Amino acid sequence: MVSTFPNSTNFDLSRVRLSIRSLEPQLVEWRRRLHQKPELGFQEKLTAEFVSGKLQEWGIEHQTGIAETGIVAIIRGEKQPEASNPKSKVLAIRADMDALPILEQNEVPYRSQHDGIMHACGHDGHTAIALGTAYYLQQHRQDFAGTVKMIFQPAEEGPGGAKPMIDAGVLKNPDVDAIIGLHLWNNLPLGTVGVRAGALMAAVETFDCTIFGKGGHGAMPHQTVDSVVVAAQIVNALQTIVARNVNPIDSAVVTVGELHAGTKCNVIADTAKMSGTVRYFNPAFRGYFAQRIEQIIAGVCQSFGANYDFKYSELYPATINDAGMAELVRSVAEEVVETPMGIVPECQTMGGEDMSYFLQEVPGCYFFLGSANPEKNLAYPHHHPRFDFDETALAMGVEMFVRCVDRFLHQ
Repeated sequence: MVSTFPNSTNFDLSRVRLSIRSLEPQLVEWRRRLHQKPELGFQEKLTAEFVSGKLQEWGIEHQTGIAETGIVAIIRGEKQPEASNPKSKVLAIRADMDALPILEQNEVPYRSQHDGIMHACGHDGHTAIALGTAYYLQQHRQDFAGTVKMIFQPAEEGPGGAKPMIDAGVLKNPDVDAIIGLHLWNNLPLGTVGVRAGALMAAVETFDCTIFGKGGHGAMPHQTVDSVVVAAQIVNALQTIVARNVNPIDSAVVTVGELHAGTKCNVIADTAKMSGTVRYFNPAFRGYFAQRIEQIIAGVCQSFGANYDFKYSELYPATINDAGMAELVRSVAEEVVETPMGIVPECQTMGGEDMSYFLQEVPGCYFFLGSANPEKNLAYPHHHPRFDFDETALAMGVEMFVRCVDRFLHQ
C-alpha cells in the first residue's frame, strides 16, 4: 500500500450530531448496495433508480434523466429569511455516481456483482453521503431558509457528465449562488479534511501521436526511417517542456503513458503510436502544451525524415476553489474534526475532476474528506482493485455538508 499516516486514525464521532450518527447504518447500507451494483459513465441506470426511489420515498422534489442518467433534487427551507438578509440563497451540493472498468479484488460481502466494473474511487460513498444529506435536510426544513439543490452527476470518470448537466440547466431555476462537493480521499487518514483556496486539482489534457517512418530489415537500417528511434527521441524531448519551458514556480506534468511499435525483433517498424497526458494548475497554460508538444514532434520528425499525425484533447480544466467558499468549508471542518492532522491545506493533486466545470460557473469549494484507515487495511490508493475506505467517513461527510448548508444560507 502507498498511503502511510500517523498511528492515530481512530476518529471520534462525538462532534457529529446524534441525529446524523443515527443515520450511519443506513449510510453504510446504501453505500454497500451501490458498491455491489457499479455502473460506468452515462450507464448509471440502476444507481439513478435507487437514488430516485429514495428521494421519492422521502417526498423530495426531483428531476431524472438529466444528461442521460443525472438527477437534480430541490429541498426548500421553510424558515423565514432574516430581515437583514432577505434574499433567499441557493446552495448546490454535487455528488458523482459512476464507477470504473476495474475487476474488484476485495473479498467482502458487498463485493461488486458486475464483473470488470468497480467503485474504486469512492463515488458510491459520495452518493450515499449526498442521499444522507438530502434526507436530513428534508426532515429539518424548518431549520433553514433558502434552497439546497442536490446534483447527482454521471460520468465523472469519463467522458464527463458535469458539462452536459450544466448545459441542461441544472444551475438554473432556481439559480445557484454557490456549490460544494467532496471527495473521499485515501491519501488522507480518517478524521481529516483537505481544503484550500485556489487550485486543488489539475487540468487534464491528452494527446495521441502516430509516427510514420519507413520500415525495413533490422540489419539494414540505412534503408529505413526507424519510427521507434523517432518516437524515443520525441519521448525524451517532451520531458524538456516541464524542465525547461515551464516556470519552476508552476507545476506541470507531461507523461507518455503508451508507446506501441514493431512486430518482430529484426524488423524496423514503419509506424509507432504514443499517447500521453498533460496536467497543470495555472489556467494560463491552456493551449500552450498542445502547441509546444506538436512543435517538438514536428521538429524531431523533420530531422529524421518521418511524418506524423497528432491529436490533442482538452478534457477537464483545473479545479479552482473560490477563496470565500474555501474559507467557509475550512471553518466548518474546524468544528467537525479533532485529530492530530485536522485540516490539511497542502492537499493539491495532479488528478483531475470535472467538478471544475461547476466551479467555473459559480463560486464554490471542492474538498477532500480523509477516508483511509491502515489499521483496518483500508488505505489502498484510488483506482486500485482493492480500494476501499473507512465507512465512518460517511456520517462525517453528511455533518460537513449540513453545517456548510447552515453556514452558507444564514451568513
